[in-house]
This record gives sequence, structure tokens and C-alpha cells, in this order.
Amino acid sequence: MIAIIDYDAGNIKSVEKALIYLGQEVEITRSPERILGAEGVILPGVGAFGDAMNKLHGYGLADVIRQCADSGKPFLGICLGLQLLFESSEESPGVEGLHILEGRILRLPQKQGIKVPHMGWNNLRFPENGRLFEGMTGENGQEDSYVYFVHSYYLQAQDERIVTATAEYGVTIHASVEKGNVFACQFHPEKSSYAGLGILRNFCRICDSR
Repeated sequence: MIAIIDYDAGNIKSVEKALIYLGQEVEITRSPERILGAEGVILPGVGAFGDAMNKLHGYGLADVIRQCADSGKPFLGICLGLQLLFESSEESPGVEGLHILEGRILRLPQKQGIKVPHMGWNNLRFPENGRLFEGMTGENGQEDSYVYFVHSYYLQAQDERIVTATAEYGVTIHASVEKGNVFACQFHPEKSSYAGLGILRNFCRICDSR
């Protein structure tokens, strides 16, 4: 079973629908026992960094997420779920993130021709081999790599060796990271058609292989 953490964030149902399409047993839950007992865990999210952290603390989920990360259980953050894994965000000064990974969440720059929020399809580049992207990249590194973004803030990871995908939108976005059992995507695989289903399928395979 894959647990989707319920903290009143957006896009939870679309993640559930995609996983069910892939034949997975899925449960949307905020029960620590169900989350810690799952084969894999997903933290989705659309919304504000500060509000999300308040809800995670309010539901007693922040420590549960840290336990998942420490346990070796496959864990996937999506969009806001990626940002929350890091230290802080310019969106909510003074609010501490989960600090499972190290890096900064910065506002996308205001530049001519660049609209914020960033909403749309972008091509990924793959600076490091990532298990989420197995089978997606051809010889030129471009095959099946268009994915859908909706965000105003982006990740700048402290250690670029954990960055498995990048995208360009006025700045280089660290679009996906992987460190041990912890994976995260700034884009929405559940809304990214064939490529996104491939990413989620790879995550499910990682869960099944434990």
C-alpha cells in the first residue's frame, strides 16, 4: 500500500487517481500508523509553504514524515511537497521546513517574457541518473521528458549531486532530487501524461522492491 499524506493540501485526489490507474493500492491518510506501515509514502501539495507547515505540525505529521525519511521507506514529495522537505522558503520568512534535505526555496525571478507563477510544460534535463527517470531518457537525454509545472517558487539545492532533473524558466530550476530513499519533484507527475505515469510507475517499483 502507498500512503498519500492528507494535510488538506491540493492535488491529493489527482495523485490518488494516477496511482489507482497504475494498479496500486492507495490510501489517503493522516494516521501515523498507516503512514509508517505503508510500503511507500507520498507528500503532494499545492498551496503556501507557511500554511502547509502549520498544518503538518497541527496534525502531528512533521515528525512522522521525518521518521519515514529515516526509516529507509521510499518517500516522494510533489510540488509543495518537495519544497517542504527543505529548510525554508522565501514565500514564508521565519517558517522552518522539515529540513530533511538541504537547500533554499526561492521566488522565481521577474524577467521579460517570464510569467510568474510558472504554469505549463517544460523539458527536463538529467544531470544525474535518477531512479525515477529510468527508461525515460534516450541518447540525447530528451526522450519523454516534458512535464507539467505550476509554481512560483523553485528549489536551489545545496548539494547539486542530489539533483536528478533540471528545467529552465528564467533560471535553472532543480526540478527533481534523490537522496537515498527520499525523492521529490517540483513538477506534477500526476498531471504529466505518459512521462508522469512513467515516473510514478518507477516510484511504485522502488516501493515494491524493498
